[in-house]
Amino acid sequence: MDRKEQLKQEILEKTREYYELVHRPDRTDFVPGQTRINYGGRWFDDQEMVNLVDASLDFWLTAGPWAARFERGLAAWLGVKYCSLVNSGSSANLLAFYALTAPELGPRRIRRGDEVISVAASFPTTVAPIVQFGAVPVFVDMSIPEYNVDVTLLEKACSPRTKAVMLAHSLGNPFDLQSVVDFCRRHGLWLIEDNCDALGSEYRIDGQWKKTGTIGDIGTSSFYPPHHMTMGEGGAVYTNDPLLHKMVNSYRDWGRECWCVGGVDNTCGCRFSGQFGSLPAGYDHKYVYSHLGFNLKATDLQASIGCAQLEKLDQIVAARRHNFEFLCENLAGTKGLILPQAQAGSRPSWFGFLLTVEPDAGFSRTDLTRFLESRKIQTRNLFAGNLLRHPAFEVLEEGVDYRIAGQLTVTERIMKDTFWIGVYPGMTDAKLKYMVDCIKEFCNR
Repeated sequence: MDRKEQLKQEILEKTREYYELVHRPDRTDFVPGQTRINYGGRWFDDQEMVNLVDASLDFWLTAGPWAARFERGLAAWLGVKYCSLVNSGSSANLLAFYALTAPELGPRRIRRGDEVISVAASFPTTVAPIVQFGAVPVFVDMSIPEYNVDVTLLEKACSPRTKAVMLAHSLGNPFDLQSVVDFCRRHGLWLIEDNCDALGSEYRIDGQWKKTGTIGDIGTSSFYPPHHMTMGEGGAVYTNDPLLHKMVNSYRDWGRECWCVGGVDNTCGCRFSGQFGSLPAGYDHKYVYSHLGFNLKATDLQASIGCAQLEKLDQIVAARRHNFEFLCENLAGTKGLILPQAQAGSRPSWFGFLLTVEPDAGFSRTDLTRFLESRKIQTRNLFAGNLLRHPAFEVLEEGVDYRIAGQLTVTERIMKDTFWIGVYPGMTDAKLKYMVDCIKEFCNR
C-alpha cells in the first residue's frame, strides 16, 4: 500500500472513531418529559461519515462517480430503468412536471392553460410547478382516514384540457393507485407520483406488487433529513420511459441537448457534427440548448451519504412499519381521535402517524398539540392543510390560475383537525410508549 492510500485509510479509521465518540446514539438516555421526541431526523452510522470524508478527499465537488453509483443503486432498489439525482425533492417535482412540457412529447405535452388534477392538502412544491409553468391545478377533495385523494371525484374534475394527475402519497400511505391509473388510462393522462414521503411503500396493481413511485409515468423522492433516507439536501426523479428520462436530465442540466456526463466529452458521438436549429453546422453539442432548463444537480458529497443510506433502506422501512404498528395497537380505542388507515391493497412505508380530532371530542387539535409539545413531543400539521388558504394562493384567481372540482369539505377538516407524530427509525419503544401515554392521558381526562 502506497503512502497516499495508507494515509487515506488512517483518515477514514479516525472518522469511524470520531463517530463513536460524538455521534453514536445512546438509546438508553431517554428521560420522559425531559428528552425531546422529534417527529423525524437524521438516522445514520459511521459509514455515512466515512463515505462523506472519502468523497471529500477525492474533491470531486460536482456530480461524479458517487452520484452515478447512487443513481444505479436507487434505480435497482426501486426496480426502474432510470434515476436522476437532483438537489431536493422540490426540484424533483419541478423536473418531473417540466419534463411533461417538452415539445418532444408532441400533442401530449402540457401547455400553458392545460389542467393538472391534484389535492390542496399537500406540500406546496407538489403544486407550485404547475402554477409556475402557467398550467392550471384542479383541486379535488380527500378522504379520511387514508388522507389521500377521493377517487370518486376524478371524473368530475376532468375536462378537455386535462393533461395529467400529480399526487403525493400522504405520509407514506399510497393513494388508490389502481383507480387513479385506470382513470389516467381512460383519458390518456400523465401520472406523476410524488413519492417524497413514501419511499419503500408498495401497492398491488394489476395483480402485481410494485413500489410506489414506479407505477405512474414519473416518480420523485426527497432526501431531506426527516425523510426515509437523507443526504441533507437531495432528491431523485425516476422513470421507465427513456424519453422522459432524457427530458428530466436536460431540464436538470441547464436545458442542454447533449447527454455527455460532466467531465466527459463526445460520448454522444456528435459533438462537432450536428445541425441544431439555426446554429452553424457543427456547433459544439455541449453548448446546444433544447429546453429552457435549470441547474438542479446534486454533488458527489451528498451522493456519497446517499450510497450509505441505500444499504440501510430495507431496515429503515421495517423500523417505520414497526413504529407505526406500535402506535396503532396502543392507541386503538382512544376516545376523540380517528386513527390512520392504510389504503386497501397497499403496504405503506410510513412517514408519520396521522391523527384527526373528532368533532365531539371536547377538545381541539390545538389543545392536544399544545399539550404534547409541552411534554416535549414534536407535532406537525399535514403540511399546508389547504393550500388555497395560504397567502401565496390567495392572490391567484379562481377559474384562471386554479380550479376547484366540487367542494373541499374534507380538506378543510384536515386543515383544522388533523396532525401527526413521528415514526422514524430513531424512535425507541420507550419513546413510542411515552407518546401513547401522553395522548391517552389528555384524551381520557
